[in-house]
Amino acid sequence: MQSLAQEIQSFSRTRLKKQCTRVTSLSGRRIIETWKGTSITVEEEHGAAGRALGYVPDTSWDLQVGAIRPYLLLGSQDAAHDFATLQKHKVSHILNVAFGVDNVFPELFIYKTISILDQPDTKLTPHIQECCDFITQARNEKGVVLVHCNTGVSRAPAVIIGYLMSCDSLSFEDALSLVQTARPNSAPNPGFMEQLQKYQSPAMNGGLH
Repeated sequence: MQSLAQEIQSFSRTRLKKQCTRVTSLSGRRIIETWKGTSITVEEEHGAAGRALGYVPDTSWDLQVGAIRPYLLLGSQDAAHDFATLQKHKVSHILNVAFGVDNVFPELFIYKTISILDQPDTKLTPHIQECCDFITQARNEKGVVLVHCNTGVSRAPAVIIGYLMSCDSLSFEDALSLVQTARPNSAPNPGFMEQLQKYQSPAMNGGLH
């Protein structure tokens, strides 16, 4: 009977099973990576489109900008990074409430960055007053402010809802409706929604706490 050491020494690569890995690239192209001996062969998978389950990644830019007020816009980081879009909407101020997203035109626009994590347990309301101050500054300077996060779906809409409740005395329901009308895919995470709903009463009584 061979010892384990002898079995390992006598083992041949030819006894290894051929291993295949299927990969879907960002462009949606499907390829097969096959190990043969010590090398890897890459080939495109044919006829997979009809059989494949999953998703097709959307790599197009989201340049849709929602107008909340003439001076207040809502969008994604794509809109904030596209100079033509910013020019088109006469943006002068940019409020960046994303986490880890750069301000790409610091010499051309007035920026305010407040890094907020898009997590249900993130405390949103302590940031609202600072956001309100910046939006009010843009308005007083006859400017137009774009509020954005990464996708313009959760954090930026939540901040604008808070602003509308605080500075325009809107109810939570009216502020949410206005934001979703301007940008239909707006959907603050459940934690933000709960905080803003609870926030309604003090906001209507003269300020956020």
